[in-house]
Amino acid sequence: MQSNQKPIVVVGSVTMDMVTRAKQIPRVGQTVIGTGFQTTPGGKGANQAVAAARLGYPVEMVGLVGNDVYGPVLLEKLARAGVKTAAMGRADGSSGLAPIFLAENGENAIIVVPGANGKVDCALIDKHADLIRSAGMVLFQLELPLETLPHTLNLCAEAGVPVMLDPAPAAPLPDEVWSRVAWFTPNESEAAFYLEPSMKVEAAAAEFLSRGVKGVVLKRGSEGAFVAVHDCAAWVPPFEVKATDTVGAGDCFNGAFAVALLEGLDPWRAAEFANAAAAISVTRPGAQASMPTRAEVDLLMAQNRRP
Repeated sequence: MQSNQKPIVVVGSVTMDMVTRAKQIPRVGQTVIGTGFQTTPGGKGANQAVAAARLGYPVEMVGLVGNDVYGPVLLEKLARAGVKTAAMGRADGSSGLAPIFLAENGENAIIVVPGANGKVDCALIDKHADLIRSAGMVLFQLELPLETLPHTLNLCAEAGVPVMLDPAPAAPLPDEVWSRVAWFTPNESEAAFYLEPSMKVEAAAAEFLSRGVKGVVLKRGSEGAFVAVHDCAAWVPPFEVKATDTVGAGDCFNGAFAVALLEGLDPWRAAEFANAAAAISVTRPGAQASMPTRAEVDLLMAQNRRP
């Protein structure tokens, strides 16, 4: 890894996941018996930061944790994974919390309680403007107050820094956002939020490109990923594994995709690398705990060489 690489800067959420396991996710009004419970660090921003750092790439995190018992734990976990936390602050009140319900088949349902993440504002972004301007790429999600998104995009546009936007959880976006996004990376349900129902993947990618984004990755889990830019589009197939826990898989993909792009791979090779990382992550429990190392991803790709 070259020492002069510009870092990935993640502007995003840091959350303590509270995972309840059961045979199935309860329906509304239904009570089921759980089979296990644990707390594990999460948050889409932190997950993506850890995913990139575990792959050996320099990563800085911008965000807030609370002054509760979870705050120091969340910061320590980021640091242990290799994420630099000098731009992480402390806010009064609770840290972000996420009760997660995980079924035996790997399906999950999540409620995000913003806590300190809801206090990330434009002033905090400005406080760390120099760091953001220094990035090779900025990763952003939608677990922070929405007004921070256009503010961060404007700052990045002025500095020529590309932004990867993961629209999760899906929310309406101001019109000016689209043209300032380098990579838009929704999963199937998130893409459907912004489009007509039942739109095919190829048409969906074309629609997002027409709104002004430079590139689109439609993450489709076990189907792989569809990657499109204005002059080319193609499916990138998945790696076949037995999934046991899909929490954080999309975040793993984003972190790995950013690393591969910044290391010079074309978007489709980068997506292949990201598919491999995400495939490993779904075979393990937890979000940040499931993120693979570079050696593990390289080994999986070597065992499944593709033309």
